[in-house]
Formats: sequence, structure tokens, C-alpha cells
Amino acid sequence: MTKPEKIILGYRCIACGGTSGAGEMRYQCMHCGGNLEILYDYEKIAGEISKAKLARNRDYSIFRYAPLLPIREGGTRPALLVGFTPLSRARTLGGKYGLTRVYVKDDGRNPSASAKDRASAVVLAHALETGQKLITCASTGNAASSIACLTAPLGIKTVLFVPASAPRAKIAQLLVFGAEVIAVEGSYDQAYELSRLATEEYGWYSRNTGFNPYTREGKKTVSYEICEQLGWESPQAVFVPVGDGNMLSGVWKGFRDLYEIGFIRSLPRLLACQACGSNAVKRALESGGRFTPVSGKTIADSISVQMPRDGLAALKAIQESKGGAICVEDAEIIEAILELARETGVFAEPAGAVPLAALKKAVAEGTVGADECIVLLVSGNGLKDIDAFVNSVGVPLTVPPDFNEVKRILEKRLI
Repeated sequence: MTKPEKIILGYRCIACGGTSGAGEMRYQCMHCGGNLEILYDYEKIAGEISKAKLARNRDYSIFRYAPLLPIREGGTRPALLVGFTPLSRARTLGGKYGLTRVYVKDDGRNPSASAKDRASAVVLAHALETGQKLITCASTGNAASSIACLTAPLGIKTVLFVPASAPRAKIAQLLVFGAEVIAVEGSYDQAYELSRLATEEYGWYSRNTGFNPYTREGKKTVSYEICEQLGWESPQAVFVPVGDGNMLSGVWKGFRDLYEIGFIRSLPRLLACQACGSNAVKRALESGGRFTPVSGKTIADSISVQMPRDGLAALKAIQESKGGAICVEDAEIIEAILELARETGVFAEPAGAVPLAALKKAVAEGTVGADECIVLLVSGNGLKDIDAFVNSVGVPLTVPPDFNEVKRILEKRLI
């Protein structure tokens, strides 16, 4: 019997609560079309994994947690190392705001420099198990570059839909990895719809966020790592960048998994961190759960969304965790990029710096405690999108090849 048949009980719709068996994976609920959540037999999982086994495990990737993932034993996995990114204590940064235990989880260290590699790795493992030959998805850049990166060594074709306005570095990644790139003269939401229609028309395998329930299963692994890196302690608050909502729902799923198997004794509050121009989740939280489109306009392209594709799951994660939502302006995001880099050495793309900008607001509003264990999830590396903020960092000192001129400038400006 394969592992998924042993540990997966079935699927539950996040929208209507309807359930289905653990047979062939469906993209969405057969009753209402809502997104699905994979249900696990935690009693069986608890018999297959332990803290002692993990301490002896030298597989420092997300697959060290294989008993908690919907993949087959012995199945083909991505060749590149995904996960187990650094969790660093930011003493100086925390001290500026009167906080004693602030940590930065740098997911920009993944192969394609994005947290999206977690989702892509699990999706790809499932695609390989089921004999898929072509994978498609829509993306503002990171999800697409992630699946292109991980499929490249395996020879699997990818057809990727991105807004033509996506950052040049991200589109360059797609082309370097050999993907078929379709640049859509429109928004991410329009690219998403075209990708969905292509999936329906040609029977391609879709990696789309939320639409494929395996994306959440990959993203949840960041929570496993955070707790293991904290000595199996759960943080009190986790600040997560939110666009479609899939990262937030995945982070919550990961903490709940660990709680159910007895690895942690408490659950954290989740803070959804959004750009003010792309704050549909925050608005839904404040309006009784009703989602309405927003402009999606922000320099943080990775979380630029008009209607979140996993919004309902994200909303439930906030409510169940007794968390909240914070939105920040683009100017605050740019400031946070520079502060994070200069205080911690972590260079974040705009979306990855949103949690720090949100933390500063939370401190000002008194919604975090001085001694709480707080984690900021940095979702991507800053080299993916320097155009968004390069004008804010100034220019280098330019000198002729003359040391006397160097001395003059140094003594005037620095010494």
C-alpha cells in the first residue's frame, strides 16, 4: 500500500465542508468548486515520525518531514535541495522596537530564491508519481520561476503564464530554465484564468496556488522548520506576507499538524501582512468574511492580487489562530527592505519585507508583547526585483583612478 493511501483520509472543502475519499486527487470540490484541504490520519503519522528520528536525519530538506507529506515512499523527488532555510535571531532589530525575541526566517535561500519552492517541490513530487509530462501555472513570477527551476533537471515541460509587467529578473529566470513563457498583457488574475482554461482544455497538470491542494502541503513545511529550529517550541506570533493567501493557510496547516501529533504544546497567532493596494484578505476579515476585488497595485508584485485564490483558507487561518491582518504602504515596504538588510543582513524582495513593515505597526499599536517569540517570514530574495527600490538606495561614490582623489572624498565624507 502506498504511503498516501495509509495517511491520507480524504479531502475536505474549505468553502462548504464537504468531504471526499482519498482516491484520485481533485483540484476543487465536486459540490461547490471550493478549494480542498488534505485530511490526515495523525495517529498513524505519529507512529512514523519522532523528534529522535528527526535529530538523526541528515536530509536537510523539506523531505525530512516525509511522513507528514502526501508523497509516496521511494518516489522521485526534485533533485535540488528545498527547505531548511536559516532562522536567525535578530537581536539588534528587535531591540530597536523593545522586543527580545525576534527571528527572521530567510526563505530567499531556496533554489529559485523564493518560498514558492516548497509548494513546487511537493507538487512536482506528486506530478512525477502520477506520470505528468507538462506542468502549467500562473504567477507574478516567483511560483513560475520556482516550478521552472525544479523541473529543469528532470526534463519536464512547463508552460507558464505571467503578467507582462512582472519584474525582469523573474521573467529572465523562467527563460533561463527553459520554460515556455506566455506574458499576458493584463493582471495576475487574468493570467490565472488563462492558465486555468489551458488546464481544462489540454488536460495539463496545474500548479496553481490554492487550486492545487498540494501547494499548501509544501508551504506548511516552513512551520515544521521554525519549530524544529526553535527546539520544538512554537513561536507566539508569525508575520506572513499574504497575496493569494496560500502561504498563510499553509503556515497554519503546518503548525496544526505538529500540534496534532504532539510535537508542540501551543499554536501561534498568525498576522497576515499585506500591501494596502492588495489587501483583500484584511478587508474580508473586517467585513464579516465577504471578499471583494481590490486594485492589486503595489510594488510588492509577489503579493499583488485582486481576488485571493486561497483567501477563504487564509481568513480561517487568521480566525482560528486568533491572529489579525495588517496592511502597509509601498513607502513603508521600501523602508523595511533597507532596514532589514542593514540590521540583519537579509536582502528581501518587496513582499519579503512586508512582515517587518507590519511588525513595526504592530509594535506601535501594542499588539505584540516585548517578550513574545516572533518570527518574520521573508519569502523571497531582493535580487529578484531591484527595480522596485533601486532609486531609494542612492548611488556609489565615483572617483578617477587616483588615490589622492580617493583620500579627498573619504576625508570629506567618512573620516
